Amino acid sequence: MAAGEVNIGDKFIIGGGKTLTEGGYKDIGTFISSIHPNVYVIAGIILLLLLIFGGLMTIINQGNEQAQEQGKNAMTSAIIGFVIIFASFWIIQIIQVLTGVNILNPPL
Repeated sequence: MAAGEVNIGDKFIIGGGKTLTEGGYKDIGTFISSIHPNVYVIAGIILLLLLIFGGLMTIINQGNEQAQEQGKNAMTSAIIGFVIIFASFWIIQIIQVLTGVNILNPPL
């Protein structure tokens, strides 16, 4: 290797202090591909919590316009985030169809 080059597979530490090659992943791409589908689940849970929080803030603070506005902003942000996550999911689906590479369910 030339000066300044780093093999990221040897330097990227996961879970129990093992490098990627010791942890069972061939490279960082397979590691990211294995956690990528879970990102959508986590984003859905956060979306649900933000919508509930924003709705409750709007309902509870009927007399306080500033707090009510914060609730509306939380709901608006959650919906915008949902649109972005939804679009990214379908963009990945289109890439999978065009390239034939299984991104969301990689064979490990």
